[in-house]
Amino acid sequence: MSSSLSAAARAALPRTDDVRHPTAWPLYRLAPGARWVIRRWYDVRLHATENIPTTGPVIMASNHVGIADGPLLAIFSPRGVHALTKSEMFEQPFLRRFLNFAGQIPLHRSFTDPGAVRIALRVLRAGHVMAIYPEGARGSGELERFHLGAAYFGLVSGAPIVPAYMFGTRLPGGTASSLPPRRSRIDIVYGAPFHLDPAPWPRRREQLTAASKLLQEHMLVQLDRAKALTGRSLPGPLPSLEENDD
Repeated sequence: MSSSLSAAARAALPRTDDVRHPTAWPLYRLAPGARWVIRRWYDVRLHATENIPTTGPVIMASNHVGIADGPLLAIFSPRGVHALTKSEMFEQPFLRRFLNFAGQIPLHRSFTDPGAVRIALRVLRAGHVMAIYPEGARGSGELERFHLGAAYFGLVSGAPIVPAYMFGTRLPGGTASSLPPRRSRIDIVYGAPFHLDPAPWPRRREQLTAASKLLQEHMLVQLDRAKALTGRSLPGPLPSLEENDD
């Protein structure tokens, strides 16, 4: 994206010309070392990385099955990822400093968070990659629950939405915060991009709901293909007695 187009986009509603871009350099400078360390512990395999555009804005929409999904998505992505991350993770001082250093975006989930929206759009309007979990919480990863956020960012920015699927980050019966044992195989599959034509402000609820439904259908098709490609299945729902707030 050229600087003139970027400036024009930042002035569009919602405006982001007064929003600071999250830190980006650690996502590229430190990721190779982090990958080396993690691969000493897990067998991480990437699939269909060619589906991620090498330049320009990208919305990465991932399923969410375990606590390791976020770090693995950011560390192993071929491009630096600024993910919307629940604000509760920023409450612990050390973790807050680390997440800010790593360029992640705090998101308050109990109400519409315009600050997080504007930061995410700032990332996209700068031609970079932001990530979102349409399910909104850890669970089965089967995309049965599907929020409107990914489609919203697609309608505002016109950026391609690339599905990402995590396999092996939680074992069947595991809790929301459990990790797979050492030497487990973890597969990350990137699906074919989904495109929405950008819609000018104001955007109608009906328009957003219809776009989100189309995106969900696309991601379900790509999920079936990811299962066939890897021969993997997802771990199923979280234990019924677990209180999951992620």
